[in-house]
Amino acid sequence: MNGRKSDVLVVGGGVIGLTTALVLAEGGHQVGLWTRDPVGRTTSAVAGALFWPYRIEPVDRIGVWMEQSLSRYERFAEHPDRTGVHIVPGVMADALPAELGSWASRVGGLREARADELPDGVGHGLRATVPLIDMPVHLRYLKERFRAAGGTVERRSVTGFDESAAEASVVVNCTGMGARQLVPDASLYPARGQVVIVENPGIDEWFVMSLGGSADMTYVMPQPYGLLLGGTTSEHNWDLRPDPVEAEAIVARCARIHPALARARVLEHRVGLRPVRPRVRLEAVPLPGGARLVHNYGHGGAGVTVAWGCAEEAAQLAVG
Repeated sequence: MNGRKSDVLVVGGGVIGLTTALVLAEGGHQVGLWTRDPVGRTTSAVAGALFWPYRIEPVDRIGVWMEQSLSRYERFAEHPDRTGVHIVPGVMADALPAELGSWASRVGGLREARADELPDGVGHGLRATVPLIDMPVHLRYLKERFRAAGGTVERRSVTGFDESAAEASVVVNCTGMGARQLVPDASLYPARGQVVIVENPGIDEWFVMSLGGSADMTYVMPQPYGLLLGGTTSEHNWDLRPDPVEAEAIVARCARIHPALARARVLEHRVGLRPVRPRVRLEAVPLPGGARLVHNYGHGGAGVTVAWGCAEEAAQLAVG
């Protein structure tokens, strides 16, 4: 193999990178993973991680990716403490069945919500039972499983792909927002999201509602570590510092849905940058010297939702 150390080198340690690396390693390939940040400090680690598409294109492809991912998560949910995947019921306010794709036929308990299941002022919505993922636990699970399959993880920053191509015949770019400089790709931009973690006063269902005239949303997601409240979407905003004014507004919006949240103790503030692009980039291109570069980035706010479907396709491009 011309002195190269791995068959495949995956760059990026978020959910897209870890999942892609795992698919390749369990497919029998010698795989290395380079990550700039510890897995627990990636954008994926701060995600609300509800299985539902958000800020991702193209619509005509995400259905297949979602169905493949849903099958995996349903199996993982058999061991939630180990995998971090829980199957949880909830309401997507202001949504209609006709707005969903083919993947909706696979979703458990999907139906139109009754009036008594919706907040005041909301005319319609959907009830569904879908995966809700504890990302810190899930990322650890993926990393441990990857290592058990013979994969190696290295903390390492890169400034381009020549360095990684010198060590593997195939490089898979799963760098999320990092791809803006690495590729470079000016069409990729951040959609900053902020959430608040509070003590859970006893809420066991998720709830999501868009805000008319705004990109922000109101959502409540019960996680083992607390209740995750959201959220914001600020395009082209790179600021990773929590904004106390935004945090107060998030809690106030969620308290209109669940009044007890107005008194809930705040445990943590989190900020992440969703990697948004006109469409997911999932393709293979040649590198100088004969190596192959596979791009797998630009998943917006739905990286978890499509991770396994995109990983399977990226693996085929890598070794096909």
